[in-house]
Amino acid sequence: MATTMAAAAGHMRGLLRVPPGLRCGFCRARSAAACPPAGQVRQAFLRFFQEQHGHRLVPSAPVRPRGDPGLLFVNAGMNQFKPIFLGTAHPRSELAQYQRVVNSQKCVRAGGKHNDLDDVGRDVYHHTFFEMLGNWSFGDYFKEEACGMAWELLTQIYEIPKDHLYITYFGGDASLGLSPDEESRDIWLSLGVPPSHVLPFPLRENFWEMGETGPCGPCTEIHYDHVGGGRHAAGLVNQDSPDVVEIWNLVFMQYSRETDGSLRPLPQHHVDTGMGLERLVTVLQSKRSNYDTDLFTPILDAIHKGCGGPGYQGLVGEADVGSVNMAYRVVADHVRTLSVCIADGVYPGMSGAELVLRRILRRAVRFCFEVLHAPPGFLASLVPAVVEVLGRRLNLLRLFLQIMNIINDNEAAFLSSLLRGRRIIDRTLQQMGPSKLFPGESLPDSAGMGGGQKARTQQAEQLEGSGVRLDVHSLAQLQRDGVPATDDSPKYAYTLGQDGRYAFSPCQATVLMLYKDQSLQKVVGAGQHCGVLLDRTSFYAEQGGQAHDRGYLVRLGQQDVLFPVESVQLSGGYVIHEVTAPETLQAGDQVLLFVDEAQRLACMVNHTATHLLSFALRRVLGDQTEQRGSHMTAEQLRFDFSTQAPVTTQQLQEVEGVIQEVVDQNEIVYMAEVPLALASGIQGLRTMDEVYPDPVRMVSVGVPIESALMPNSQAAMQTSVELCCGTHLLQTGAVQDLTITSERQLVKGISRIIAVTGEQAKQAREVGQSLAKEVDSLSARVKQGSSSLPEVQSLSKEVGHLTEVSPVTAMPQWQRRELQAILKALQRAANTAIRKLEIRQVRTQQQDLWQLCSLLKTTRLFSTEWILMKVVNQFCDKSPGASVLLLSPQASGEVLCACQVSKSALPTFSAADWALAVCTHMGGNAGGSGIVAKGTGNTKDLQGALTAALEFARSRL
Repeated sequence: MATTMAAAAGHMRGLLRVPPGLRCGFCRARSAAACPPAGQVRQAFLRFFQEQHGHRLVPSAPVRPRGDPGLLFVNAGMNQFKPIFLGTAHPRSELAQYQRVVNSQKCVRAGGKHNDLDDVGRDVYHHTFFEMLGNWSFGDYFKEEACGMAWELLTQIYEIPKDHLYITYFGGDASLGLSPDEESRDIWLSLGVPPSHVLPFPLRENFWEMGETGPCGPCTEIHYDHVGGGRHAAGLVNQDSPDVVEIWNLVFMQYSRETDGSLRPLPQHHVDTGMGLERLVTVLQSKRSNYDTDLFTPILDAIHKGCGGPGYQGLVGEADVGSVNMAYRVVADHVRTLSVCIADGVYPGMSGAELVLRRILRRAVRFCFEVLHAPPGFLASLVPAVVEVLGRRLNLLRLFLQIMNIINDNEAAFLSSLLRGRRIIDRTLQQMGPSKLFPGESLPDSAGMGGGQKARTQQAEQLEGSGVRLDVHSLAQLQRDGVPATDDSPKYAYTLGQDGRYAFSPCQATVLMLYKDQSLQKVVGAGQHCGVLLDRTSFYAEQGGQAHDRGYLVRLGQQDVLFPVESVQLSGGYVIHEVTAPETLQAGDQVLLFVDEAQRLACMVNHTATHLLSFALRRVLGDQTEQRGSHMTAEQLRFDFSTQAPVTTQQLQEVEGVIQEVVDQNEIVYMAEVPLALASGIQGLRTMDEVYPDPVRMVSVGVPIESALMPNSQAAMQTSVELCCGTHLLQTGAVQDLTITSERQLVKGISRIIAVTGEQAKQAREVGQSLAKEVDSLSARVKQGSSSLPEVQSLSKEVGHLTEVSPVTAMPQWQRRELQAILKALQRAANTAIRKLEIRQVRTQQQDLWQLCSLLKTTRLFSTEWILMKVVNQFCDKSPGASVLLLSPQASGEVLCACQVSKSALPTFSAADWALAVCTHMGGNAGGSGIVAKGTGNTKDLQGALTAALEFARSRL
């Protein structure tokens, strides 16, 4: 051991030779200013691994994960390298060539497994956005080199005092059969770290796993004691002490967590390290808080300048009176996160990562508004300070105006909702009296306080909606009373600005009648569920396959009382708005209507995309293809159509290609009402078998309505022209992309397509590409072949897993079919290889087995009924006139049975009867013919089963 340690120490001394230029450049900065800027700290890290240790610099990936639906955001430096760790990187890809890599990765930890959102602001070191400095080895160096490089960088390049550093390593886990990582411990000791500073910790602290399954391994962490001064701080390591914090984690991926929970050694060992730039800069700038470094101080200064009041003092807990310092930290952190995410194409929205970003923005706005008493528009005004700190590094400069606009729009909308919500709360509290239970249903969803997101999600899962509909008697009464049909033309009142955004015009209306308990009423009381009939509306009622709008009504002059609209239905020309009235509502009330613009726009995108899909299907499959039904929600579109033959994989690709061509051309969508008779004569018009109003609304893509209406015009033959009452985009470019995620036959001749658009379509394609890479990797390994039965069985298991995953993964349907065909072929190839290897195994072991067997025997050699029967056949061939029965116990506890009876013993002695008798004795079942039979059972008394078999045979022979 002493010789080994001496050799290791010699190796480390060689490793720790630092080029004078690299060391002195950073050291001069520290000695001159004692506070190296964050940019120089980052650059020193990258240069060290590039120039001194031959690492390849890889740019940061965007914070939106690439083809990884399990992640909301990139939350660690290793995310973009997962295909390498999982072995799915294409062998000809650049990714597969990586051996040593270094980078600084943008990370967001908010939502999902790693969620620091609620901790941000409460302490001085948690963030939703941070930079992760990391170096990786993919099958190259391992523990010794990784530890040596880390120690060299920290103590010689950054000149961190050695006595301030504490090292943790994996202390082992008896339940998993894992010994302590003494190799890492000994490496640190050989580097000169005192034994009192090298500490073991259990699985929870020092064993890193990618997920429930996959690559994993022990890790060793480096902690920094901010106090130092010769004290012994080992007792504060991993105790959430602000004085002793982790700064670097070195993960040694050497195992794979299997589906059964066991650990198997990886064929290649990898190194994955991560060090938060913010914490490192805090150490090197001799600060006690990340927020005191130059990564945050310009933003904190901008906050103070913009809102006035007391400046930032770094206080936490009870010392932070009024949570002012916490507000500074929350706003500074969150505006960084918003800027980086928006620059990478993640905008505040209603689901997934977008919903998390919406939460972050609203949390920041509330601290600005409620604690810092900042003016409206304040949050966006901080973006220039973020650009000053991170702009050059993270490419924010060219996008900062867009970032500010998006933040401003969302802040304004939320502040408006927040103010209305607070007025509602105050009003409700005044009316509650002695009650202590606040009625949560009184809160509108738009205020950002209610539980409507769950309701929206549930509604999105239902393609067809339901709601209040006028009954026939009420309709007749309305007509007798001369109540005019609802003017719903305001639903089409929207414009497209030069900035590419849609503006929806406001609408004011009069309550004409209320509908409750299947009767028309003039007034309804607070808390009552009813339908509201207006003289005019901007809400879209569910029709033409398009889902109804959502939103709310407010009475004119009383904007703090919201009437959330739950559904909108059309009956006999009357539009009925379903609400639960928070206060008394009566005929004659004047109301303002507010449509959920995000949901409406998403429906518009999918409705226009549905028209393009209909056109593309006719173009690819032929004019005989007819629409049989459709439904569009904000989340997806569904399209049913008739077809003379199943849609092929190639045709699905061609359909998507036709649509993308129209989208890329950003064609104008023309809409107008025309006489039905005139519209019916248009060449190539797509219609449904239904009654259309007259005049009828026509929607034409790329061709003006006037051109389509010209006699004998062929223009409509080359584009999408349909009769449609729905709301549509004004230009096709907003569709962005369309991906068919499902295509199946409902009945013969009728198929159903499910498709998604925009960002959902993009993500579906990324997922498909990721799965395709996995299949390609697996295919190469299957084709390579193996002489090891366990290896081939493992490959077969992997093929089976991907076969199960592919049908339920959101991805392009054409690609799903291609991958399923490949997987089917791979499964056949793997099964064939398994049978060949089993037959070879039988042949090599048959002679030995024959020496052990008479007529009845047990063996653990065979794992399938097929191979067991094969052995029985061979025994009978070798000994004509013999009857043979074999039992093969399995690891699962199941017992396989196979038997063959000589023809000379028939009909008195039957194989089916023999197998059934034996398997019944074992608590199982069997079947077969008079000659051969097989079955299964479950017993530990194999000798008893053999005795039963022998007694049965003797009774029949």
